[in-house]
Amino acid sequence: MKNMKLQKRIAIAMLSSISFVLMLFNFPLPPFPAFLEVDFSDVPALIAAITMGPLAGILVELFKNVLDWIFSGSPTGMPVGHIANFTTGVLFIMPVYFVYKRLSSTKGLTTGLVVGTLSMAVGMSLLNYVLFLPMYTYFLNVPATTGTALTKMIVLGILPFNIIKGFIVMIIFMILFNSMKKWIEKQRMHYLN
Repeated sequence: MKNMKLQKRIAIAMLSSISFVLMLFNFPLPPFPAFLEVDFSDVPALIAAITMGPLAGILVELFKNVLDWIFSGSPTGMPVGHIANFTTGVLFIMPVYFVYKRLSSTKGLTTGLVVGTLSMAVGMSLLNYVLFLPMYTYFLNVPATTGTALTKMIVLGILPFNIIKGFIVMIIFMILFNSMKKWIEKQRMHYLN
């Protein structure tokens, strides 16, 4: 039992480190605002959630953002972007875990990834509207975007960006999953049984 806990902690630490490194290779998508960037750091968190359970995935999301904040800092002085990234990751990986737990097949995983993408896109649109964008403007001490301009930014920027980001990560994860399927199933049997 003790050995299992140690193995799980080591696996979470390794996946968090990989996730942190992947987070450094972020890039914007040209038609969207520059502060919206795609990275593949949710892939290790997905692996953690699927193989070790939801808490492991959440911890990978947390540790990668803490590490990135320590090493990269934040333009606001507060980790607003890191909290948003953590929330985005959790909204993405949790539906994938729960759907895949019920339907442990490629079809179930694909369904989970689509549900996770929609959850992330809709959830972050709402949270950006009521929480994250107001926090950014407050900490950066700039005039707040409100009303129609804010709605337009959400509907034409944040919502479609997160849908596209989700599908990009989904394609990368499915390619990875198909090549690692036996290993992932073996890890699930090891950690979740």
